[in-house]
Amino acid sequence: MGRPREFEIDVALDRAMQVFWAKGFEATSLDDLCEATGLGRSSVYAAFGDKQTLYDQALEHYEAAAVKRIRAAISNASSVKEGIAAFIQRIIEDILAGPGRRGCFIGNCAAELVRGDRAGAARVRRSFKRIEATFREVLADAKARGELHESANLDALSRFITSGIQGLRLVGKATPDREVLEDIAIVMLRCIDVR
Repeated sequence: MGRPREFEIDVALDRAMQVFWAKGFEATSLDDLCEATGLGRSSVYAAFGDKQTLYDQALEHYEAAAVKRIRAAISNASSVKEGIAAFIQRIIEDILAGPGRRGCFIGNCAAELVRGDRAGAARVRRSFKRIEATFREVLADAKARGELHESANLDALSRFITSGIQGLRLVGKATPDREVLEDIAIVMLRCIDVR
């Protein structure tokens, strides 16, 4: 029987995710990951496998947290539009405060893709689809409640919101200006067809 793990796997995964998010896959070394997690090389390999597997797990960890944030913002609002507005406003506040200027981890993964990396592109595509699916679910609920026009195209709308948020975060990396970011948010929110 092996020795029990003496660390919290989710904490170590979150710390590894933070390193990948800040530095990107290529620039992150195993030493960086060991330092961030507090684990030795053998423990990193035993817990997560190789660097690519750890990166993939970090991306899944980020997705799960993003899905929770989206659902929490919308479930605490009186309408889907107000919930999405609150979610976007939180992103803007994070950008202006500094932490949000590193962009979205999924978007950063997409930007780092090497041409011809089909596995990497598929991984990022799955991540975007998971976020889109979350928005689609909350939009479908809103449509059923009569908050959206009956002709609203939920697939297109969820894709637009997902890509709009990516664009907002990308602009925020270079232009952390409230007026610019809020102008983008206002136009994005106009796409939600309220009855």
